[in-house]
Amino acid sequence: MQEEVAKAKVLIEALPYIREFSEKTVVIKYGGHAMVDEELKKSFALDVILLKYIGLNPVIVHGGGPQINLFLEKMQITSNYIQGMRVTDGETMDVVEMVLVGKVNKEIVGIKSWA
Repeated sequence: MQEEVAKAKVLIEALPYIREFSEKTVVIKYGGHAMVDEELKKSFALDVILLKYIGLNPVIVHGGGPQINLFLEKMQITSNYIQGMRVTDGETMDVVEMVLVGKVNKEIVGIKSWA
């Protein structure tokens, strides 16, 4: 019974925000551990479904820094940084596109990754 009461309290607290943001587009950054931990992947997907169900229009943008870094390292390409930001030359951009389009995007939209 306490669990149901706790859920009801959360819903009551959330209701004003649900009303305020109904039919609004919300941008969600998907990255970090949520992209590699299977439980977090599933939780993220369910949260996005819930947002859509209650009337918001979620738009997902994703990162891929760790995956990009891994492939750059495997290809022995050294990244240059200025003030903490990667300088993306042509060679690096090829790897970025390969990783994001060929690996990360496919994983995000693939049915197997959410099962």
